[in-house]
Amino acid sequence: MSNKLRDVISRIIQQEHATETGRVTHAKLKNITAGLNTDDPLYKEIEKHPELVKFFGKNSETEIPVAGYINGRFVSRRIDRLVIDHENKLVYILDYKTDIDKSTYHEDYIQQINEYVELLRGIYPQYDIQAFILWLNDFSLEKV
Repeated sequence: MSNKLRDVISRIIQQEHATETGRVTHAKLKNITAGLNTDDPLYKEIEKHPELVKFFGKNSETEIPVAGYINGRFVSRRIDRLVIDHENKLVYILDYKTDIDKSTYHEDYIQQINEYVELLRGIYPQYDIQAFILWLNDFSLEKV
């Protein structure tokens, strides 16, 4: 088998693995809520990062669909985690990413999250909207 074909097959296998890992991890995170999943290894990892706990509290919601028009184009998205703090007029968006190389699709992810923000501005015009990426390979939090 040629090296070129081997490289192509290797990339396909890596992409399929990344996609499956992302799907499984998203499904697990969807069901995690602070205080309810304290024995879950994923929640134990979240607890190590205090800045993440608010995204997994009882007021957090998962897999929230949002849709609308941005610059005349219809956009439909699903937000991984959403926390709305009505008292302080804050909206927090958290999007999970499983990439090991954070730079590969970074610009695409920023655009995706900016679309979330734009769509939510139409729903919560008086709220401050803050968006973050949770990089699951190292549980780092990036503010967008």
